[in-house]
Amino acid sequence: MKYVSILVPESSVMQAIADPQYLFSAANQFLVASGKAPLFHVELVGAKKDVKLNDGLFSVHTDKQLNDVTKTDLVLIPALFGDMKTAISKNKTLLPWINEQYKNGAEVASLCVGAFLLASTGLLNGKKCSTHWGFQNEFRQMFPDVEVIDGSIITEEHRIYSSGGANSYWTLLLHLLEKYTDRATAVLASKYFAVDIDRDSQAVFAMFMGQKNHGDESIKKAQEYIEQHTQEKISIDDLADVTAIGRRSFERRFKEATNNSVLEYIHRVKIEAAKRQFENSRKNINEVMYDIGYTDTKAFRAMFKKLTGLTPVEYRNKYNKMAVQD
Repeated sequence: MKYVSILVPESSVMQAIADPQYLFSAANQFLVASGKAPLFHVELVGAKKDVKLNDGLFSVHTDKQLNDVTKTDLVLIPALFGDMKTAISKNKTLLPWINEQYKNGAEVASLCVGAFLLASTGLLNGKKCSTHWGFQNEFRQMFPDVEVIDGSIITEEHRIYSSGGANSYWTLLLHLLEKYTDRATAVLASKYFAVDIDRDSQAVFAMFMGQKNHGDESIKKAQEYIEQHTQEKISIDDLADVTAIGRRSFERRFKEATNNSVLEYIHRVKIEAAKRQFENSRKNINEVMYDIGYTDTKAFRAMFKKLTGLTPVEYRNKYNKMAVQD
């Protein structure tokens, strides 16, 4: 029997509690139907008996409180909601308990921005982590000792797991299910819940947010210049001139402020502009490519796939149903 403890933190996302409970309970049914014994003992665990979520709209009745848990093999930390610092502050009593379970041999997995609570335990220091693409910069600022893997759906290191944004956590849940059972059971679950089992990147869903949450006004000026001139070929020297900063100092400050090199940032802004055109226009691949300042088709396709995980044609066909075929 595998004991699964699904935490019920304050300010957590209801679905990220209910979904793993549903999955592992359904897995028991799949196992019984195939003539095997049920494997998972699933419990909702919290700091108190009843946890109210969404300003009292939902109330979760936990199976056990922290001190009542005598054995667990897997601790699942659901996604949090709202301001992350506030959510962490509300759940400080959970941190030593998570550490204790890990010390006693349990595996620990965070779903989406549950990574913020997991990182607050210190267990992720010096390790890799996934979280929602929209929160990666905030996460880096709060937990500089943790290595965030851009675009990753799952990271796994030393019995600690984390997953990417929103419904990407289903991929981690299926990964854990396969680990504890077998491939056939995980595939059956993926079909039952209509979830892709082996997706390894959230890049296709990511929206580049500009990364302006810093205090360097000169770098913000350069960022705005890039965003306003996506159709042009922009050089690092051009941007250094715009900001009146020496090239070497400009490159260093840009990297420190945005966590991207200048060229990485330029490419990301241009590809984001291309994504919007593919979603909302009937332009063909070459027209979009020229609109964002690329002249080399091979280079454009390679960069687009690197940043989104899809080719330009695949992206357009996926997100623009009216698009004409090339």
